[in-house]
Amino acid sequence: MIRNFVFDMGNVLTEYDGMRVCEALIKDAAIRERVFTAVFVSPEWIKLDMGIISEEKALRQMVSRLKTQEEKEEAARCFAQWHIYNMRPVEEMGKLVRELKERGFGLYVCSNASVRLLECYREVIPAVDCFDGILFSAEVKCMKPQKEMYLHLYERFGLKPEECFFLDDLEENIQGARETGMKGYCFDHGDVARLRKELTGIL
Repeated sequence: MIRNFVFDMGNVLTEYDGMRVCEALIKDAAIRERVFTAVFVSPEWIKLDMGIISEEKALRQMVSRLKTQEEKEEAARCFAQWHIYNMRPVEEMGKLVRELKERGFGLYVCSNASVRLLECYREVIPAVDCFDGILFSAEVKCMKPQKEMYLHLYERFGLKPEECFFLDDLEENIQGARETGMKGYCFDHGDVARLRKELTGIL
């Protein structure tokens, strides 16, 4: 029997687009692309989500791949402000969260995210007051779909995997959850109405 719903954050509870901050702050299209790649398509970005590198060191390594001083400065500006621009709450998902809460389900977030999100997640997660617990990968230095990430979730919040249902936008993360005993659904289409139909059997 499903008693708890576990949500990913990016592209499930929130929209996420790494280019937004670059589009907002950088006028030159060529520089914008180089900065986007250096910052948001980088090994350091993954390391930040894993909690194994500081923001200061990550930024130094990111800008080292850029050639001009202007590019380096723009990269630093975008890196400093990405959390302000790149995430937006999915309001329809917020409505679903509140309905699940009213029905008595436990609600949790399990997301690959850096420690910076610990300071600002309340501003971007819809219906954030409904959640019973939130776990970010950087806190435990592992990431979905590693089984350790899900095991940390169960242990921290006293959950039984067979009583949980996971919503994530990546199939490999759903498969990782299944391997630890938690059922799930790949929400890779962004259609909340379709998701509601898929959940009919549970609700």
